[in-house]
Amino acid sequence: MSDLRTHAAEIAEQFSDHLDVDADDVEERLQNLVDEYRVPVDEARRSVVNSYLDEADLERDELGRGGNDEVHLADIDQDEQWVDITAKVVELWEPRSESISQVGLLGDESGRMKFVSFTTSELPELEEGAVYRLGNVVTDEYQGNFSVKLNRTTSIEELDEEIEVGDDSTTVEGALVDIQSGSGLIKRCPEEGCTRVLQNGRCNEHGNVEGEFDLRIKGVLDDGDNVHEVIFGREMTEELTGISLEEAQEMAMDALDTTVVVDEMRTDLVGMYYRVSGPELGRYVLADETDRLNEPADAEAVLIKARSI
Repeated sequence: MSDLRTHAAEIAEQFSDHLDVDADDVEERLQNLVDEYRVPVDEARRSVVNSYLDEADLERDELGRGGNDEVHLADIDQDEQWVDITAKVVELWEPRSESISQVGLLGDESGRMKFVSFTTSELPELEEGAVYRLGNVVTDEYQGNFSVKLNRTTSIEELDEEIEVGDDSTTVEGALVDIQSGSGLIKRCPEEGCTRVLQNGRCNEHGNVEGEFDLRIKGVLDDGDNVHEVIFGREMTEELTGISLEEAQEMAMDALDTTVVVDEMRTDLVGMYYRVSGPELGRYVLADETDRLNEPADAEAVLIKARSI
């Protein structure tokens, strides 16, 4: 079965309780977007699903279906998949939006993963340290970082058992030889549950949106033998640079140019040595802990390496 046929069959199954959807028609829509308009397959799938959601007058989290595979967190490697998981609530933190009722970290034997539960889903709250079997959660992904979303169709069963949470973190170190595009002062999609970085004011899923400011660094560490790509989130970026999100916005406003922020970061950070620890997702290490090392880098060698990337 071709990839498009597989996607078409899955979409038709998702909507089988709501619409009279034929897999052949779904495949034709996907084929048109991919062949005629050169839309990537994942984006084509989202577009077709959204059109059926509008037709059925449904919200995305009403598409849950039974009979999901139960998976380990480390095995989650696709976006918008419906799965069942058994995991321990490792940590909870304060939601940044009123639309989110809970956000935190789940863990099982294979590793850890972020979860989000939305206010509109009206689900019972999870307790830190407790173990749950969570049925019908949906996976989400951006920049290679996977998470799971609890929705109104999610079933929650607290279990009287313990889980030893696996450690999926790694540690890399080396000279910071490059800060990649998409770093500095960025904007993320403001839609509920979406944190994708906007490209020219556009979200891949939600189209043109206003966006909310954020800070991050996509850096490249070179240890002399290997190159490691690292993502520093807002808190770690503020700690590394000493530039807060508010200060970055003021810098960009004064210069009428957001690139002044990342230029300032490059001046201060490139050429210095760092040790970074965090989970490895895709080709990136997500920085949870960062130490600035005393060993100075060879400035000329670092610049040569940066220009070659």
